[in-house]
Amino acid sequence: MTRTRQARHDAAVPATLDKAADENFPVAPFFLPRAWRNDLMAVYGYARLVDDIGDGDLAPGGADARHLGLDPAQTDDRLAMLDAFETDLHRVFDPAGDGPHHPLLRALRPTVRRCSLTPEPFLGLIEANRQDQKVRRYGTYEELLAYCELSANPVGRLVLGITGTASPERIRRSDAVCTALQIVEHLQDVTEDLGRDRIYLPAEDMARFHVTEADLATPSGGASVRAMVAYEAERARNLLNEGTPLVGSVHGRLKLLLAGFVGGGRAALTAIAAAGFDVLPGPPKPTKPSLLREVGVVLRRARREG
Repeated sequence: MTRTRQARHDAAVPATLDKAADENFPVAPFFLPRAWRNDLMAVYGYARLVDDIGDGDLAPGGADARHLGLDPAQTDDRLAMLDAFETDLHRVFDPAGDGPHHPLLRALRPTVRRCSLTPEPFLGLIEANRQDQKVRRYGTYEELLAYCELSANPVGRLVLGITGTASPERIRRSDAVCTALQIVEHLQDVTEDLGRDRIYLPAEDMARFHVTEADLATPSGGASVRAMVAYEAERARNLLNEGTPLVGSVHGRLKLLLAGFVGGGRAALTAIAAAGFDVLPGPPKPTKPSLLREVGVVLRRARREG
């Protein structure tokens, strides 16, 4: 039994790992080698838990706080939880210590060692969630990109690290894809994020399209909101196109995995467009046939450019 599977039996873990099914793209699909699947799920469990701490979406009961050495009453103190989680993360990289306390970090330790992963991407994800506690609005697109450098790009870099395919050019392409996927997620979740008092739409763009925060709180988006969402969606599509050559630069089953990431983003953008760019009633989600079509488009493009 793998460490990741063992972790599933802990009360703090199943709800975290099970969220993989709700992502726009396959996290660890069946066609990958088992070692890759286990490593990808270990990294996903880490990234998902960091986000759940930052969003206040932890499983009830306080098990995560106890694993991190905190009183369960501190579960709602997100900065304290993130600090304790970072402390436990450092135990993953300490060869002389007894290892981390949280089961998802214990599951991560073999992956880190086997793949020679470094702390920086993991620390970036924690810092992004710290930023979420302090920064609720973004003035410019450049500020949003800087946030994505912490919140999204580390995930792609970890995938390249796990598969042993990292290079400066691939990292650059991967960053474009991951930033695009983060922007798409922000577009899907405008209403949910506003409920958390967060807006990931640049204020300069809201002013350009004459959109106010009150406009984002309505049940359905008006013409100005839809025009702004269409503008941001086009930005995300351009980033996906910039990153698509990453797919053609690798081979075998990794090519299909990366095509799934890019195709998932494209399918989500298709769903947003099909909703008339009205994301306020709820997140437009891609269908499975749409996802498969878009993956096919990405693979055909990769062959042409390869």
